[in-house]
Amino acid sequence: MRLHLTFNHSTPATGQKNTKHTFFFGSMLACIISISSLVPAYGANVSNEKKAKPFTHDTVVEYAHQLAQKPFKEARKAPKELIELDYATYSKINYQANAAIWGGTPTKFSVQLFAPGFLYKNLVDIDVVENGQALPIELTESSFNVPNDTIEKLLTQVGQYAGVRLHYPINDDEIKDEFVMFQGASYFRVLSKGQTYGLSNRGLAIDVAQPKGEEYPLFKRFWIERPSKYQTAIVVHALLDSQSVTGAYRFGIYPGAPTRVDVDVTLFPRRDIAHVGLAPLTSMFLYGGLDTPDKPDYRPAVHNSEGLQIDRGNGERLWRPLNNPNKLQISAFGDEDIKGFGLIQRHRNFDYYQDLNANYQQRPSAWIEPLNDWGKGQLILLEIPSSAETNDNIVAYWEPQGGLKQSEPYRYSYRITAANDSPSFTSKARVIRGSKGQKQVKGKELLIDYSNIKPQDIEKIVIDASINKGKILSSRIVARPDINGARVFITFDPESTNVAELRIQLRKDEKPVAATWLYRWNSDDWPN
Repeated sequence: MRLHLTFNHSTPATGQKNTKHTFFFGSMLACIISISSLVPAYGANVSNEKKAKPFTHDTVVEYAHQLAQKPFKEARKAPKELIELDYATYSKINYQANAAIWGGTPTKFSVQLFAPGFLYKNLVDIDVVENGQALPIELTESSFNVPNDTIEKLLTQVGQYAGVRLHYPINDDEIKDEFVMFQGASYFRVLSKGQTYGLSNRGLAIDVAQPKGEEYPLFKRFWIERPSKYQTAIVVHALLDSQSVTGAYRFGIYPGAPTRVDVDVTLFPRRDIAHVGLAPLTSMFLYGGLDTPDKPDYRPAVHNSEGLQIDRGNGERLWRPLNNPNKLQISAFGDEDIKGFGLIQRHRNFDYYQDLNANYQQRPSAWIEPLNDWGKGQLILLEIPSSAETNDNIVAYWEPQGGLKQSEPYRYSYRITAANDSPSFTSKARVIRGSKGQKQVKGKELLIDYSNIKPQDIEKIVIDASINKGKILSSRIVARPDINGARVFITFDPESTNVAELRIQLRKDEKPVAATWLYRWNSDDWPN
């Protein structure tokens, strides 16, 4: 169980210039199929009562635009009996494999759906698109395997779903594995070959960690385009709605190693929104590296992500190890036309985690790359105190300067890559570990391990270490041949402060050798 704490290609919004249009040629290239032949393509029930309607992404944009002119209306909810199901019972409601949409057709993709209930109380509408025509999918008594007749009757009466998941032979040519899922508010998850679910993406974040409380937009309707049998990509459209904004989303999804998703968004604010998060990521960090466990645990590290990487607009790369603090921590990294950011799971070997069930070494990283200029703003990182690995306590997103303005459409696009690590500069060293050093006679010690540093270069490397409060006492670098790299030791004295920001950069010939390493030291998190 995961508890969350937390295209229309036209003129860009003010401050967004030189849009890089990324075109995805979706299922409009699919085999021409007459509407009368659509029904056999589905295991689920395609409505014959409602006439098929012409569809393009402009349809979603227009829906969102019209919806924004009206007061917000809550989504229809599942009945109380389904919402009150416990996890064990809800997990027994399984979509029938033989009901998979396009499961018996030549296309490599198939679609399965989620039942409403338990945490997933909002009902969503789902359409399939073939030959430019959209048809709704309806829930029937044959859609799910259920634990009892009462639940089957309730689901049939509801007639709607709570989410959608896509299947593709991503790991084995003979098996269509689930690799993308949309379920719960605007949450969605993406997998690449060999990965298991970990962090989550979100469509939009509003008023995160604000005194009045966070607002959770909802993907209330989906349209899924049917790919031809030759296509290795699929398009999903979604309509987003909340008290403050509506939105039209287009997801061009390319499964593989790694899987990538190109996202085009048009937002229509109902009000001015000062605190809005674009391309938000939500993850879990319990302990690991610099952050040691609060109680004995046989596992050296427990996390879905271990660090935040930022590629700044000026070309500087930042690495910030994650932390599970004793108090809520909010960090902001100001920038202009940010090049990319992501929550990264860098260690990919079992020995680092020692967890046979969770397999944290297989959890995906998520790298966000803007496909147009995002202008001025700040990258926000929230680290929320947590005592359980079932809690998502890490949030990262881009907050545009000035927020969104009422009745002013806001358009942007970006790419999600579900890689095993962040994009690399082959010529640069990489931070692979941070830890606390042995206690010194005076001060405190940090150590940072870097890969891809040649032994002959170590004497040429200058350590640029700084702290905003207190002082740096010493720094040194030594070779680590076992990782073809080096270890850097930093000794510092925080003096009388309780919180201090450290910044470490390695330079050779006045040029950065690796990402700038950032760390927030907090006396509450470091035992004396």
